[in-house]
Amino acid sequence: MKASQTLDPLLDPACCPPAGPALGAEEAKEAALVFKALSDPNRLRLLSLVKAGESGERCVCDLTEPLDLGQPTVSHHLKILVDAGLLHREKRGTWAYYSIVPGALERAAGLVAAL
Repeated sequence: MKASQTLDPLLDPACCPPAGPALGAEEAKEAALVFKALSDPNRLRLLSLVKAGESGERCVCDLTEPLDLGQPTVSHHLKILVDAGLLHREKRGTWAYYSIVPGALERAAGLVAAL
């Protein structure tokens, strides 16, 4: 072995090229919020129910029975999905209607692909 050659990968840049750009702290925080929202089976079902709704929206009053959950629990899950930027909430009289934020599911898929 020549004296100029080294076996230490930390000293030999040809051994281990630098990694590509890493996920920034703010990007990671936003991605974690989305992933956390998607990590619950009831929230996934809520997204599915809203997406399948007539004209792509559902009243909160139509979401408790299919999940067999109480209204406060469903509202809690919906709030998490809204806070994560996945659902949009529109108040109409005494009822709230939910719809998927345009492009939100594609952005969520893109977060996974970017890792």
